[in-house]
Amino acid sequence: MYSIGEMSRLTGVKVPTIRYYEQVGLLDEPGRSSGNQRRYSQEDLQRLSFIRHARDLGLGLDSIAQLAQLSQNPELTCEAAHKIALEHLQVTRKRIEQLQRLEVELSRIANSCDSGHVGACYVIQSLSDHQLCHADH
Repeated sequence: MYSIGEMSRLTGVKVPTIRYYEQVGLLDEPGRSSGNQRRYSQEDLQRLSFIRHARDLGLGLDSIAQLAQLSQNPELTCEAAHKIALEHLQVTRKRIEQLQRLEVELSRIANSCDSGHVGACYVIQSLSDHQLCHADH
């Protein structure tokens, strides 16, 4: 059995986040010791590691909840899990494209600045007037 502090240390998930995952139903409410401390099982540790890894991959809590529910039913096909992964991949690719456009525009703005006085600073002017941007970002 693990304390909440041990769960945090072993997974790298902060204690308040573990409590939050309990509140939203991603983790089951743990049993309590005679001293009223949370006591987690090996299965709880595995579930928290699963959640942590999914969060590291950028998955939202709704998707994680769906995947966690699927993992409790090993006899099902993985079609639903595959669909969740593909949808997240599409969102991630769109975000990457947006970040690449942002990088180009920020580079252009930064390189257009001659580091003179703030009154004539191209960075400040560009932030004040979106029409100075060359691309949508």
